[in-house]
Amino acid sequence: MGKQLGFDGPLLLPHLQTLQPVGLGHQQLRPKAREPSVTNLTLNVGKMSGFMITKSALSKAIAYSLLTVSALASTACVATAAPDEKPQSVPAMGGGKLPPSKTTGDYLAYAGIPTFWRAQSTQDLTGVDIAVMGVPYDIGVTNRSGARLGPRAVREASLHVGNFQHPWKGNIAKDLKIIDYGDVGMGVGGDATKNMIDETYKHAKKIFASGARLFTIGGDHTIPYGPVRAAKDTFGQIALIHFDSHQDSMSSNGGKEIFHGSFAHDLAEENTVNAHKSVQVFIRTDMPNEEGYNIIYAHDALYSEPEDIAANIKKIVGDMPVYITFDIDALDPSSAPGTGTPVPGGPTTFQASEVLRNLAGLNVVGADLVEVAPMYDPSGVTALSAGAISRDLMHLLAEPIKKQNIK
Repeated sequence: MGKQLGFDGPLLLPHLQTLQPVGLGHQQLRPKAREPSVTNLTLNVGKMSGFMITKSALSKAIAYSLLTVSALASTACVATAAPDEKPQSVPAMGGGKLPPSKTTGDYLAYAGIPTFWRAQSTQDLTGVDIAVMGVPYDIGVTNRSGARLGPRAVREASLHVGNFQHPWKGNIAKDLKIIDYGDVGMGVGGDATKNMIDETYKHAKKIFASGARLFTIGGDHTIPYGPVRAAKDTFGQIALIHFDSHQDSMSSNGGKEIFHGSFAHDLAEENTVNAHKSVQVFIRTDMPNEEGYNIIYAHDALYSEPEDIAANIKKIVGDMPVYITFDIDALDPSSAPGTGTPVPGGPTTFQASEVLRNLAGLNVVGADLVEVAPMYDPSGVTALSAGAISRDLMHLLAEPIKKQNIK
């Protein structure tokens, strides 16, 4: 139909081309004195009704309406800024901090660069208390893939969740130096799993050697191999507190079949983890337990008080250095549907969070949160739950640091 469409094309262009600025102090606009020349075409709005309007009249009405709005908007802009003041722009920063605001501050979760808790994005570990590291890897899954997008989803959720520390005391985001270390361990090809483990080990060891604690965001549950081994090299044999619906205690057959269900077996078998001083919580599947982990099944835990579960865990772990690994499928699918291997019958986010909160006082040297696969949850509740659990893990990592600072 092309030009036969009376409503098509730049209807206002002839008028807009005749605008000129006047009164620059107020940025007002008005048409030139001469009338713009517009052909008096007719636009047939329904041949059956016979209703006719002129294109010229329609153009003038819209043009003058736009001029009025433009003048008002320009005047408003002038009222809020001095004549010589340059427009404010978002600064180029390593983290996601926003320009200061008297009312909103960092509460605009949709704005800024999505680093974890808006922390500075850097690998400079000078004076760092906690480093947050992403591992977008999910080659080790046996069901639904997608956890490679977990670090990004959790970081984005943290822009909102990280604004609130309740019910924890204090604000570690301000009191401690926390950085977003960026992503490591991603790649493709036949050696992708080996490379991920090697790279996460190298970076984790560097972080621990600096005196910082490490929080890692996965990725699937294959990722603890590197960080836990690095923790053992720094702090000695590790007590593992493992929140999950699965035990992940299958043998990798000497490293030939490493996947997200083998790390607990392998790390205990090589004595990186002391299984007898370690606990698996909210388990509701059956796997071999050749290494002798202490298991708290979901069916029993959900009839217990969170503080009692935590007291039992503390009794088992004792004063050993602790690494906490939290698979988001430890939660019931109603609280975390966006994961690769969901299992019904688990705790709510609140119940799991209460157990974590009651673990305060342990010597937690490292932690991770894994298996968030955001594409299976368009509501975003899984990432939101992960953000809340991440906050608990960050506070548990901060506890030993705050004690050292007091000393």
